[in-house]
This record gives sequence, C-alpha cells and structure tokens, in this order.
Amino acid sequence: MRYWWVNQNQTYKAEVGGGYMWSPKTNKDGGFNRFYENMKEIDVGDIVFCFADALIKTVGVVSSSDRSAEKPKEFGKADAASFA
Repeated sequence: MRYWWVNQNQTYKAEVGGGYMWSPKTNKDGGFNRFYENMKEIDVGDIVFCFADALIKTVGVVSSSDRSAEKPKEFGKADAASFA
C-alpha cells in the first residue's frame, strides 16, 4: 500500500463526485511530467489524500486499476489533477 497526495482544486467536485481521478498524459507542450506518470503507478488499496481549497477535503482508497480515458467533459476548461 502506498499513499498519494492529489491537488485537485478546480476538478475536485467532478472527480470526487464521480468516483475517479484523471490527469493529462503530458504537459500542454507535449513534454514529460512526473506527476502525470505517477497516475500509472497507483494500485488497488492505495490511499489518496485529495487536496482542494487549501484543505485535505477527502481521503479515499483506490478501488480499481488505472486506464486511459479522454478528458472528462465536466472539467470544461479546468486544468487536471496532478499527483505528488
């Protein structure tokens, strides 16, 4: 079991309410981002601390393996979550 810190801010309601986490695969310029790569390393049972509005607002447990998906429509123009 590992622990993850997720900065969600603009996407908090969509992600927590929808029961998922999402991030882009690369930076806007197409470059590598370690935080985005970490999304591939989560495992079922890992603990996630969801940070938004200067608070740890939710603590969750990963319930399924990672998978690739398009940016959720409900994000609109909001930036995605990132892992640290």
